[in-house]
Amino acid sequence: MNRKVLLWLSAAAVLTVLVAYQTLGSTAAKRAEVRARADVPTVQPGADVLAGITVLPLRIRRYDYHRSAYGDAWDDDNDAPGGHNGCDTRDDILNRDLVDKTFVSIKRCPNAVATGTLHDPYTNTTIVFQRGAKVGEAVQIDHIVPLAYAWDMGAYGWTVPERMRFANDPANLLAVEGQANQDKGDSPPALWMPPNRAFDCQYAMQFIAVLRGYQLPVEQASAGALRQAAATCPAG
Repeated sequence: MNRKVLLWLSAAAVLTVLVAYQTLGSTAAKRAEVRARADVPTVQPGADVLAGITVLPLRIRRYDYHRSAYGDAWDDDNDAPGGHNGCDTRDDILNRDLVDKTFVSIKRCPNAVATGTLHDPYTNTTIVFQRGAKVGEAVQIDHIVPLAYAWDMGAYGWTVPERMRFANDPANLLAVEGQANQDKGDSPPALWMPPNRAFDCQYAMQFIAVLRGYQLPVEQASAGALRQAAATCPAG
């Protein structure tokens, strides 16, 4: 399957969930977008949220992962709102997820976020963002499905362009509190969930959407954690 034909799920830090999905036609991909409720996604009673996703007994670490396998840290070839604008993915996600922003023109990015406010979904705290040398310590961009985890679960077999797309996919990115991102590392849901338990539903459904969109499996322990978290979603 062409991994450019994906199911997309992105959430702003103010808990607005935007679901966009793609389906294959007989000759071409057709894209559609659905805006969900502004609070949390819903789940049909009795539905298996992991339907179509392979569940493996264990995560087998390959120990040959390296960040450069996914290309440069950020690029401008992404589908974030306003993407392909000269600004890299990090700037686009900051622009998407922060509020009360001011902007500055830097290098090729005419509208880089200079200051703003992050309502962090992982910790339920409010963080004042100011661009500077140590800004990464306060606000970081998290890969919801971690790159190292994806590598172990099958991304090692993808082409470089496919991995670059995954690493810069707004559906798999969220601006979060820096320490929470560091605490998570490359942990899957069985080992780490956001401290803000009110975000369990959104986090689980985003994680699941990315797995499904990229046809990645999940290990059994995390499958249980995801189902448990998704059980907190309101009934659709």
